[in-house]
Amino acid sequence: MSSASDVTPATAAADDCVVRVVDAEKVAMVTAAMPDADAVGEMARIFGLLSDPGRLRIIMALLEGGEMCVCDIAASCGHTESAVSHALRLLRADRVVRVRRAGRMAFYRLDDSHVRMLLELALAHVGHLEEGR
Repeated sequence: MSSASDVTPATAAADDCVVRVVDAEKVAMVTAAMPDADAVGEMARIFGLLSDPGRLRIIMALLEGGEMCVCDIAASCGHTESAVSHALRLLRADRVVRVRRAGRMAFYRLDDSHVRMLLELALAHVGHLEEGR
């Protein structure tokens, strides 16, 4: 194993600046595996939606309750129906939730198992963090 003083760093251009590169092979591998800008933007938007505590409570209600109407989600989360409807519109636009209509009623559920897995992993991570305290 070489020490940092044994490494002759190379340089690479990154957004009009020069940065030091210690392991060019690893940098090339990571760069090749990096998602494109559109995919990163989509992921950032989803995490942005999930970062709001109010929307996260709604999503958690759907995780626990399965399919629910707006009024039941509002009652479960302690929000107004109007606030829940607005949040659900945002979540639906990014395919975090999906809607099923039955007459005048709208029933929401998590869109797919990927959303469910993401939430369950986040909960497990939070539990892990709390154990270390």
